[in-house]
Amino acid sequence: MKHRKFAWVLVLPLMFFASCGGGERYSKTALDKLIQKLSNVETYSIILYDMDVEGTFSNTYKHRYQVLKNVGDTVEQELMPWEKVSERTFLRYRDDMGMTIVSKSDGKLKKEVSPAGYANYVGNKQYGHWVQGSGGSFWEFYGKYAFMSSMFDLATYPIRRSYWNDYRTNYYGRNRAYYGPTVGGRSYYGTSSNYNRKKSFNSTWSKKTNGFKDRVSSRTSRSGSSGSRFSKSTGSSRSSSGSRFGSSSSSRSRSSSRYSGSSSRSRGGGFGK
Repeated sequence: MKHRKFAWVLVLPLMFFASCGGGERYSKTALDKLIQKLSNVETYSIILYDMDVEGTFSNTYKHRYQVLKNVGDTVEQELMPWEKVSERTFLRYRDDMGMTIVSKSDGKLKKEVSPAGYANYVGNKQYGHWVQGSGGSFWEFYGKYAFMSSMFDLATYPIRRSYWNDYRTNYYGRNRAYYGPTVGGRSYYGTSSNYNRKKSFNSTWSKKTNGFKDRVSSRTSRSGSSGSRFSKSTGSSRSSSGSRFGSSSSSRSRSSSRYSGSSSRSRGGGFGK
């Protein structure tokens, strides 16, 4: 009995030490906190609006998110303040600027990367319809949701039905990021896409030099090379070689929702598929 009491005297302090931080503890990310903040919203999309890296020797990684959400009978968009993120989080989403990285539809949460608008709005008859043109069928939002046409720059970069069908058939619900077809050596959507480069001329990331982006890419690539836990299953629209950020990269591309103004709303019904 004495030996048992002595053993507990040794074990209890160790248990207390571990519970107080002796071991590795999970810390909520800025994205986790935003998801928690939106817990009462039935349907929304979180878009990686912008990103940044500060510092020379010790880097500070930052994200800025844009939220599209259903509030009552309105569709609102809100540009969130900058948030510090870990190198791990930055590496995970480094190719996804301008894309939806989290979506919720009718209470069901998905952490899948898709072009902005694809998760809840495009293909949904509540918000628009497919229009047949000389170049094929493309998506058109109804007038009261015209702000999304501006956000996604559909006049210059239309969402063709063939893209949508490819996304829904081969990527949606499979934890595979969809970057669209390759056009001019670049994917249609993503950080390095021509679409995102044109739309994001006011973004912090777009103002960084290609040399800076290459250095960041090199550092984060080395950090993630020890394991595959950072990678996403993405299909054929990504290339595993070359700089992820530089102008010469043909790796992946993003659709940016570079939209002026911090908030807007449109009258309409709830979100749904």
